[in-house]
Amino acid sequence: MIKVVIVEDNTTIREGLAALISGTSGYECISAYGDCESFLQELPNIEVDVALMDIGLPGMNGIEGVKKARKINPGLNILMLTVYKESNVVFEALCAGACGYLVKNTPPIKLLEAIKEVYEGGSPMSSMIARQVINVFQQNSPASFSKEEFGLSDREKEVLNKLSEGDNYQQIADSLFISVDTVRHHIRNIYKKLHVHSQSEAVAKAIRKGLI
Repeated sequence: MIKVVIVEDNTTIREGLAALISGTSGYECISAYGDCESFLQELPNIEVDVALMDIGLPGMNGIEGVKKARKINPGLNILMLTVYKESNVVFEALCAGACGYLVKNTPPIKLLEAIKEVYEGGSPMSSMIARQVINVFQQNSPASFSKEEFGLSDREKEVLNKLSEGDNYQQIADSLFISVDTVRHHIRNIYKKLHVHSQSEAVAKAIRKGLI
């Protein structure tokens, strides 16, 4: 059972998401909040696997909420669900510690798949969002950055490239003609070598360091 919390100020959206999640086998919405402050106050006392968090919230915004939530629970998987599409907002959300990023018009089945992917260690982003993130890093990466290799194998770099394009584990496995378990193995090695803890961090660091 994947335990989910929702942080969304729009009552209709919040209740709709809660009904969708709790009404789907294998998922449970354990609580829903209209602001970050209420969520952060209760976070130390709840067992949650994935948090769906809006960015445009009253009071503390979602980006600041991600930072504070990760300090309280470093292992929390946070999936940003928002109307924003601007690349600078995407950049901020991922740098703050979000594990994935989806726009609010994502179809329900895709939303549920994204929650499961985050729960299993993935980092779901639409291809459009992934491309925007890459563009931001490329535009803001000084040419003076040294190109460090970090001991990554050619295969691990291929996997990193696929992650940067927004591919999920199954898509990477299919395109590289390897198993999903092998993809997971490569990603674990990438984390260790890059000293990161999430796919968004791995992609961000790889782009900053000129690895992809």
